[in-house]
Amino acid sequence: MMTTLHASAQVSAPADGELQSVVVTGTYAKNRRTIDTESPVDIIGAKELQASGSTELATVLGRVLPSLNFPRPSGADASDAVRPAQLRGLSPDQVLVLVNGKRRHTSSVVNVNGTQGRGSAPVDLNAIPLSAIDHIEVLRDGAAAQYGSDAIAGVINIILKKGAAGGEAEVGFGEYQKHDGRARSFRGSGGLNLGENGWVRLAVDVADRDPTNRAGADYRNPAEPRYGQVNQRFGDPKTKPATLFVNSEYHVNEDIDWYAFANYGQRDTSAAATWRTAYNGTALRSVLFPQGFLPLENSRSTDGSLVTGLRGEVSGWRWDVSANYGENEFRLNLDNTVNQDLGASSPTHFYAGRLKSSQSLLNVDIAKDFPVEAFSGPLTVALGTEYRREVYEIGAGDEASYYGSGAQGFSGFRPVNAGSNSRDNKSVYANFEAEITKQFSASAAVRHERYSDFGNTTSVKGSTRYAFNDWISLRGTASTGFRAPSLAQQYYTITTTNFSVVNGVNTPIETGTFAVGSAAATALGATPLKPEKARNYSLGLQLQPTRNWTTTIDAYRIDIDDRIALSANMTLNQTLKDALAAQGILVGAGRYFTNAIDTRTTGFDVLSTYRWDTSGAGRFDFTAAYNHNKSTVENVKANPAILTANGLTLIDRQTINRITVGSPKDKLGLTTDWALGNWGARAVVTRYGSFTVPQNNAALDQTYDPQWVLDLSGSVKLSKAWRLSAGIDNVTNRYPDQVTSAGNLNTNGIYPYSGWAPNGFNGRYYYAKASYSW
Repeated sequence: MMTTLHASAQVSAPADGELQSVVVTGTYAKNRRTIDTESPVDIIGAKELQASGSTELATVLGRVLPSLNFPRPSGADASDAVRPAQLRGLSPDQVLVLVNGKRRHTSSVVNVNGTQGRGSAPVDLNAIPLSAIDHIEVLRDGAAAQYGSDAIAGVINIILKKGAAGGEAEVGFGEYQKHDGRARSFRGSGGLNLGENGWVRLAVDVADRDPTNRAGADYRNPAEPRYGQVNQRFGDPKTKPATLFVNSEYHVNEDIDWYAFANYGQRDTSAAATWRTAYNGTALRSVLFPQGFLPLENSRSTDGSLVTGLRGEVSGWRWDVSANYGENEFRLNLDNTVNQDLGASSPTHFYAGRLKSSQSLLNVDIAKDFPVEAFSGPLTVALGTEYRREVYEIGAGDEASYYGSGAQGFSGFRPVNAGSNSRDNKSVYANFEAEITKQFSASAAVRHERYSDFGNTTSVKGSTRYAFNDWISLRGTASTGFRAPSLAQQYYTITTTNFSVVNGVNTPIETGTFAVGSAAATALGATPLKPEKARNYSLGLQLQPTRNWTTTIDAYRIDIDDRIALSANMTLNQTLKDALAAQGILVGAGRYFTNAIDTRTTGFDVLSTYRWDTSGAGRFDFTAAYNHNKSTVENVKANPAILTANGLTLIDRQTINRITVGSPKDKLGLTTDWALGNWGARAVVTRYGSFTVPQNNAALDQTYDPQWVLDLSGSVKLSKAWRLSAGIDNVTNRYPDQVTSAGNLNTNGIYPYSGWAPNGFNGRYYYAKASYSW
């Protein structure tokens, strides 16, 4: 990608008393400040990233970015371990993630349960350690013409720390008010010189986080041995992440620099499935667990990447040639559970299989600034080409994990599910931007891509900005975009046991998730997936009355046609069961991915910052940020004839309303930072707007009230090297609304809170950190 031409350049820090800095995301021009950008770009510094008790990148971004939503689902299988984040209420895989301007690989996990982001397989943001990050630039605009697939909602560009100078080591400890979720963490970053012409910088993050539990007592069956006790575990899983990041650069000669960055990390997660009662009806479920049992889904997510390249300048042309490889593997084991069909001989440990996603890229990018006599600034021309290969693999578990009804909690991947699928993509792109006058700038971009599995697509974008004077300007963009269906969405397949309420009884049903091109999906009316097509429009007002005060207001509209969604869990009648049984598939329900929905998302962002330097009380930085977002379904494609004939609906009410009302409709953040000498403090007030968890029966919908959360932290520098900091997240110990009994049919009162709650449901969190810098 052509972003490598500028993403690796030294980023200028804001001048003292000024709140602007140079950005590299969404532009190919040099020295473009945030106030000059034609699209809205947020810059989040390392200080902001480390100013909360969390050590997870996605959790931190969910607190500092009003347009980003990061709920904390529980009891959602692999989604407990790899949680998806949303930008502007869109799907998690509709935001592109870059590291140093290079495309980041996606997770192998597909979110197939009833969480936000259902059906997506996005980038795992939490695989990137905070210690490696210098700052993050978030482009809140469609950018497929500049960056390719996925950049519909925007772009998150993570810029790594550079150079050999300086370093830091930090240890942290925290726990929740209820004395669980205890977290111990270490992170460090440091560099060394590679002779006189280069450097290498290493960053490491290691943590050990205990689980939290906010489950209610289990009153399902008075005959149960553990009736009325808290048997379930509902909350954050137990996690042990460890990640190493390396960033390096070497000055080969006056015209050529070599660079490379890489990471390797593992995250072990232990999440709980639904508690299995001792009795299944009147029969003992397992002689191995006569009191009942809690299946544990113990996973290991392994993440690695390597990017290396050469860049330089010749005859005024900046050039960059790079190679990029990244992969994610997710391996799942089941413990403390049984396969009921194996009776007393059942093992209690099962290997359920693995998922693996990888990508390989080659990029060639060039750019040059051409003087144009009629313009007040140069015309920047950027050209490039990219080759990308993607592979998605499913590996089968051991036979006991899928035999019969499979292991309780998660039936393993079967040999019929296993396989490897791949595709390649070739693209060419061009970008033009110029400062036509001191007041007026404009840019245009075009990108053409050719995929081996579904053909060609072309995206275009135009942007402009006009400054009426030094403190007020207007900006606007219009673009087309696309998102290619991921290989996971095309080929993910598994048979699992889901629970549905049938005649008031929580009933297990064997449910098949079928690959779109399979005979089973075709028998249920599936057609091949095609790319999502988007049209993005934005209009923004920028105000800078003084050097210390800036405000931006940006309105947007995003239309997406052929949006990809995972269909409803369709409970099959006997006719369809028999049709699938003839293929050797014994299920009671089925689902698959489909391009069945057209949507429109509208909203606006407001960001205002003010810096106040007092004569003796220190410096105050005030930030107010607000996002309002609304999505509507404009069209639902005709139901497949085979489904209509059998009384089924491909896209149900729950699927539609998950898109339209499942995310908070707005979010407000008010932040105050104070610094005086060696002392510092930070206060953040966040208001998470209301959201609705829909059911297919409208009477069971539940709308959750807005939630106000206060976070406080402070720090003191004991010496030139030592710093202590402490804080409380959710000072007032606010919880989201509890799930009502009407909306709790599938949980029987065990799960008192919704996994869609944007700030989770763990309550007050205390933490302390000690750091040493050099």
